[in-house]
Amino acid sequence: MKIQKNLASTRQRWLNKPMQANKLQPWLIDNGSLTARLQQHFSTFAVEPTVVKYGKLIQDEAALLHQPNYQISLIREVLLISDQQPVVFAHSILPRTSLQGAWHGLGRLGNKPLGATLFANPKVKRTTLSYKKLTPNHALYQHATRHLTQKPEVRKPSYLWARRSIFSLSCANIMVTEVFLPQLLVTKRV
Repeated sequence: MKIQKNLASTRQRWLNKPMQANKLQPWLIDNGSLTARLQQHFSTFAVEPTVVKYGKLIQDEAALLHQPNYQISLIREVLLISDQQPVVFAHSILPRTSLQGAWHGLGRLGNKPLGATLFANPKVKRTTLSYKKLTPNHALYQHATRHLTQKPEVRKPSYLWARRSIFSLSCANIMVTEVFLPQLLVTKRV
């Protein structure tokens, strides 16, 4: 049993550096606003919300946010789109206690990018980025690929790179996970 438990905890680990991320490396390690970088990089940019609901967190997210497993938080999932193709899937966790004060409007962003709001406030602090190669059995891989255009000749990738960090303002914390989709490296530049 100990072996299975250790293997399970290993699968949950996120990395301090992305290993062998190749062409995605510059995108993954950039500490600035991903929204701003996408807007500069591509001729068109849009945010398409896919899920905005209250629900339970993935176990490792709850632990990282110091939330009990049963705690309900706002889960916001969006696609960041360029040239009508999803290039990034973003999964944000906004605990109810964090949706007060300066962040009281974050639950009603609609098609506005969360990153623009977070990086606009110089008082917001961000933790160090962590990285993970998501495989098809990971919930975030499944959520991210659900919205990819499915054509018979196009297969889902064997893995997707993701990064995550926690943004803090006073005592309020939110977690943002960004999953990089294959079209990011295919879509035309400005």
